[in-house]
Amino acid sequence: MIIEIRLATIRHIEDLLPLVCAYHEFEGVVQDQQTRRNAVAEMLMTPDFGYIWRIYSDDQLAGYIAITLGYSIEFGGKDGFVDEFFLSTEFRGKGIGRKVLTKVLEQLRIDEVKALHLEVAQSNRRARELYEALGFELRDQYHLMSCQLEEMKR
Repeated sequence: MIIEIRLATIRHIEDLLPLVCAYHEFEGVVQDQQTRRNAVAEMLMTPDFGYIWRIYSDDQLAGYIAITLGYSIEFGGKDGFVDEFFLSTEFRGKGIGRKVLTKVLEQLRIDEVKALHLEVAQSNRRARELYEALGFELRDQYHLMSCQLEEMKR
């Protein structure tokens, strides 16, 4: 099985949107189609925001991984966050996720990204074990918290 990650550009948006929609359905993310399209398009057209890689298994589109970029004083430079990582059902459980993350970590090292962060459901034991095997560490003393600014009360 040959696994490849190919950097997406705006011309790949029509291939990506059904996968993003499937991921959002899987995770219970509520978002209208236009907002989703706009968010994906903006990321694809703004390389400073990060990367979206299309995942191929034996030349078949299997999923995607989106890494957003930021900066961390604590980690000493550019850092990344696995914003979304999705494999279509028929590609799961075959070791593709491990291979994809290994390739992503290699590329991020080349691009001088100092740390990569992600969130994983506490109930997703298989994913946690994979991430730990690749060097991710649980930061138990911290909790990821989010505030949607558009919805903030003034």
